[in-house]
Parts: sequence; C-alpha cells; structure tokens
Amino acid sequence: MSSPTFPSSSSPETREVWLRGPLPEIPPLLQPVAHALLQAREELNAAMPNFPPTLLNERPGGVASVGFHLQHLAGVLDRTFTYARAEALSESQQAALAAENLPLTIEADTVQKLVQRFSAQVDSALAQLRSTDEATLTEARGVGRAQLPSTVIGLMVHAAEHTTRHLGQLLVTAKWVRRDA
Repeated sequence: MSSPTFPSSSSPETREVWLRGPLPEIPPLLQPVAHALLQAREELNAAMPNFPPTLLNERPGGVASVGFHLQHLAGVLDRTFTYARAEALSESQQAALAAENLPLTIEADTVQKLVQRFSAQVDSALAQLRSTDEATLTEARGVGRAQLPSTVIGLMVHAAEHTTRHLGQLLVTAKWVRRDA
C-alpha cells in the first residue's frame, strides 16, 4: 500500500517553516526547535517593518509593551542557550535581563535594531543546534543562580516555546497599540 499524496495548496516558500521539510545540518530531534525559531523570525520581520517606535513603550491595559517583548525575545534565547551549554550568565547578560523591564530610549531605528538583535540571536541558536550532539540532549543542566534542574533538550524546547508565546503576545499588543494610536 502506498502513502497517500496530498495536493499542495501553496508553494514551499509560503508554507510555515515546519512544513518546508528538514533543515540542513540540524539534528533530527532538534528540527522542531529550529522550525519554531525560524517561524518566529519570519513572523516578527513581517509584522514590524512599519511599527512606529513611539509606540514601543505603550502598555495598554497594563500588558507588557512591544519593546519589552522585542528585548525579551532575544534575551531569553541567549540565556536559555547559555544554560544549555552549561555556562553561567555573564555580567552583560544579567544587565540585559534587568534592562528588559525598563522603558526604551526611542530613536528612529530602535525597532529595526531590536528586530535585528532577535534575528542575530536566532542565527546563534541555530548554530548551537547544528553543533549539538543528540547524545547530549538528556544531560542535566542547571538554570539560574538556584541551578534549577533541566536538560539540554528541555532548555532548547523551552526557548522555542517561550519565543512563540512572547511573539504572539507582541503581535497582539502591537495591533492593539496601533489601533489606539
């Protein structure tokens, strides 16, 4: 019995990343992490080109600002992948974490810089995924000062899940503040 074939309703370039097939050099068990990060980058890039920087710090209804989410997207990837390497956070990473909750200084290119920072962090995460031996995925890793228990794969999956959650929140907040502006 042969496998069923399904007609394609879209070209490969317009499909969600996970439907485009395996990514080269990414270990099979880490493909979903890479797919989620690339999907998040595509959606962020599509949503932010004309976002007014003056709205970055707006917190309608008390929700986290678009500026917070943009900083947090890059920061959480950096931190979780650092823990996956069994490394402690550097002073600069700790300072970036503390700054995520502060209002941004607004300049004309602030949005572009934050989107580029996230994109660069995705590239860094993908490089780490490529170099991760699947045999290490269940190795224990400590998180934070308290060294809470996790594993390499736990941290990487959490990074992808956390990224998609905050991207969704960012997209809703961006739509909300644009509507109110």
